[in-house]
Amino acid sequence: MDHLSRRDFDRLARFIHGYSGIKVPPAKKTMVEGRLRRRVAANRFPSLTDYCRFLFEEDGLETETVHLIDVITTNKTDFFREPNHFQFLAETAVPQLLAANPGGGDNVIKVWSTASSIGAEPYTLAMVLHAASDELRRFRFSILATDLSTQVLQTAVQAIYPQAMIAPVPTDMRRRYLLRSRDAARDAVRIAPEIRRLVRFGRLNLMDEDYPIEHGLDIIFCRNILIYFDKPTQQSVLSKLCDHLRPGGFLFLGHSESLAGLQLPLSPIGPTVFRRD
Repeated sequence: MDHLSRRDFDRLARFIHGYSGIKVPPAKKTMVEGRLRRRVAANRFPSLTDYCRFLFEEDGLETETVHLIDVITTNKTDFFREPNHFQFLAETAVPQLLAANPGGGDNVIKVWSTASSIGAEPYTLAMVLHAASDELRRFRFSILATDLSTQVLQTAVQAIYPQAMIAPVPTDMRRRYLLRSRDAARDAVRIAPEIRRLVRFGRLNLMDEDYPIEHGLDIIFCRNILIYFDKPTQQSVLSKLCDHLRPGGFLFLGHSESLAGLQLPLSPIGPTVFRRD
């Protein structure tokens, strides 16, 4: 089995970091080789060396970048991951947003899931907010879900998941928002149409200079992506996210992430939950 030369690995690591912000240290060389072999096979190259030559010496990046990023990115996700965030959302964030804007039925809470992966996070958001809107009967909401990987976005739009993946979904929400396959042999469920229609998916690179996203958002989830960025990239990305978050809006980060050492107009109000100043 062939391997990446040090030169090719360094070229790949520099490109991936520059394009996506993701750090690829030497310790991940074996992982990178394994993932790139999918593209080597798909393009019918004899070796990883030939694939890298295609990328960097034959202008292959023009057509291959999206596929390269798809196989490199890690897309770990679960429904109701870090569940206290969703409890805080329903019990604290939404009531506070409504109290700040007592507009009755005119209230529209705007949410952005910035690293949506295969859709578990935005669909969880939709279920939680749908249930909360039924209870409070005082607001509507919209959810934008973006990701860098086109592959995971395709899965998200299909909204079909293995049965084992829905274990964290509360029983009442399973009954209400999940559809079992009519084929008893197929161990899968699909998100109900009333939830699917509440989420819009699109591709977005957080490393872009500007985001084609509306401003004045109420809630932004940017969880478990900053850990792949260095401090300057974290500062840049979070500064741009804050520009799209309205004063009094909420930013949710992953539990292993921190704002230490960053200069941002945010105040902590809960475990990895921040309010825009």
